Amino acid sequence: MENKFIIGVVVEHDHGEIKPVTYEILNAASGLSGLVIAYYFSEIQDIDTKKLIDNGANEVKVFTNPTFGEYFHETYAAGLLVEIQKSQPDMVLLSSSNNGKELSAEIATRMQVGLATDCVDLQIDDNGDVLVKRPIFSGKAFALCKLKGTKPYFITLRPNVFRDEKLENTRSGIVKKDQITLPNVPQFVDNLVREVGADLDITEARIIVSGGLGMQNPENFKLLEDLAGVLGAAVAASRPVVDNGWQEYTRQVGQTGRTVSPDLYIACGISGAVQHLAGMSSSRCIVAINSDPHAPIFSIADYGIVGDTLKIVPLLTQEFKNILGC
Repeated sequence: MENKFIIGVVVEHDHGEIKPVTYEILNAASGLSGLVIAYYFSEIQDIDTKKLIDNGANEVKVFTNPTFGEYFHETYAAGLLVEIQKSQPDMVLLSSSNNGKELSAEIATRMQVGLATDCVDLQIDDNGDVLVKRPIFSGKAFALCKLKGTKPYFITLRPNVFRDEKLENTRSGIVKKDQITLPNVPQFVDNLVREVGADLDITEARIIVSGGLGMQNPENFKLLEDLAGVLGAAVAASRPVVDNGWQEYTRQVGQTGRTVSPDLYIACGISGAVQHLAGMSSSRCIVAINSDPHAPIFSIADYGIVGDTLKIVPLLTQEFKNILGC
C-alpha cells in the first residue's frame, strides 16, 4: 500500500556530528505511517547515514555544497526550498532549537504556509488531518490544533519529548547523494561570524544547571560550570541574571527566553518567578537550591535543599565526582 504522506525531516548537525534531537524527530515521524525523508545538508558527501535509517528514515537525501559547512539560515533555507519543490512533502519537521525555529519561520514565510512551533504531540487522524498539541499561556495549558491550508505544513518539535532509545538495526532505507546549486544568496553571509559548537544548546540538553541572582555575581557561575562539567550538563540562567549581563541571552530560561524539558533541572539561587517557571516546569525532575524556604521554586520542585547555594553546589560537585568516578 502506497504511503499517503511524505514527511521531510531536517537533520541538525554540528561539525559533522548529528545532534540527538534529530533522532527524536525521526522517531516522531516514523510513527505517522508515512514516507520519512531525512534532508541532510553538508559540505561533504562521505557521511554515515545508517543511524538516520535505524531511527526511522525511509530515505536519506544528502545535499552537498561548500556553504553547508556551518549553519547559516540563508544558505540552508535556499537549499531546503529547492528540495521541497522537488520532493513535495506534506509536512516538514524540525527541532524547536535555535536553528530549527529560525529556519522554519524563514521558509514558512517565504512559502506562505502554516507553521506550528514547539509541539509536544503530533498525530494524523483517520481523516488524514494533521493534529498537533502545543503549549499556550506560558505552558499553563495545551491547545490541540488541526492544520489546514496549503502544504507543506512546517512543524517544530520540542526537544526531549519524542525520545525512543530503541534502535531498529535491521531497518533498510535508500540513500541519495547530490550536489546542490544554490540560487544567489546575499554576499554578506560570507562575512558573518557566529558562535557555534562551543556550548550545548540548553533546549537540547538532558541535564541543566541553572543559576539565578542567588549566585551573587558572575564569577560564581564557575561553580555551576564545574557541576555541569561533571554531569555533562548545560548551564542556564534566569532573566535577571541575563539582564545584569552575567550570562548570554542564549542561556536564558523563561517566558522571554528558552523553554526547556530536560530530564534533570537543577535550579541554583533561583526564586521561581512565574516567568521562569513557564520555561522549565515541564522538566522531568526539578531540584531547587535556595536559602529562602518560602521561595516559589520549591512549589514545583521534586527535591529541595534550603541553604547557601554557594556552599551547597561545590559539595554536590564533589559528591557527583565521587559517585561517577571523575
